[in-house]
Amino acid sequence: MTGAGIAEAAALQDQILAAPRKGRRRLVALAGPPASGKSTLAEELALRLTRAGCQAQVVPMDGFHLDNRILSARGMLERKGAPETFDVSGLTRLVGALAQEEQVFFPLFDRARDLAIAGAGLVGPACDTVVIEGNYLLHDAPGWRDLAAYWDFTIALEVPPEVLRKRLIARWLSYGLTQEQAVNRAQGNDLPNADTVSASLRFANVVLPFGI
Repeated sequence: MTGAGIAEAAALQDQILAAPRKGRRRLVALAGPPASGKSTLAEELALRLTRAGCQAQVVPMDGFHLDNRILSARGMLERKGAPETFDVSGLTRLVGALAQEEQVFFPLFDRARDLAIAGAGLVGPACDTVVIEGNYLLHDAPGWRDLAAYWDFTIALEVPPEVLRKRLIARWLSYGLTQEQAVNRAQGNDLPNADTVSASLRFANVVLPFGI
C-alpha cells in the first residue's frame, strides 16, 4: 500500500469507529470498479480496526459470482463480473445475517480456478465490524439498492480509466494470459463493468478519488 493509501486508511479508521450501528455488527461497504484497490484497502482497514481494539474482518462480494455453467447456459459468460452475473439475493441474505447472527459462513471466490467455493469463510462471534468489499455494493439498481438498508458506513473508490486499464492488464497477465488475451479481457469486459460501477454509484459517506 502506498503512503497515501496508509493515510487514507488511518483517517477512515476513526470515521468507521465513530459510525453508529444498526445491528449486532457494524457493516462497512467498500465499493469500486475492478482493480481499484478495494481488497488492499479492506485488509488494511480490518487490520487497523483490530489493532484499535475493534475486531474486524473482510468479506468479499466475489463469492457470489454465478457459476460458469449457469452463465454459459444463459449466454452471459463473456460478461462475467457484470451486475446480472452475481447472486444478489444470496448476497443480501448474507449481509443481513452478518448484521445480526453470531456465526456466519460465507463463500469465497478462487480467481485462479474461476469459481466460488461455498462455506470457505467464517465470521465468528468475536467479530465486531465487517468490511464488505465489492464492485456493486453501492449499485443503484433493483435488488442491489436493497443492500443500502444494512450499511453503517460506506466508502467508494474512484480511479481514472487509464490506471484501471494498466492494473487490469497486469492482473490477467499474472494469471497466465497472453498480452493480447489480457488486453481483450480488460477492454472487452472489465472496463465496461468499471463504467457501470461509476455510472450507477449511490451516495457514499466517503469517496476516495484515486483509490490505493
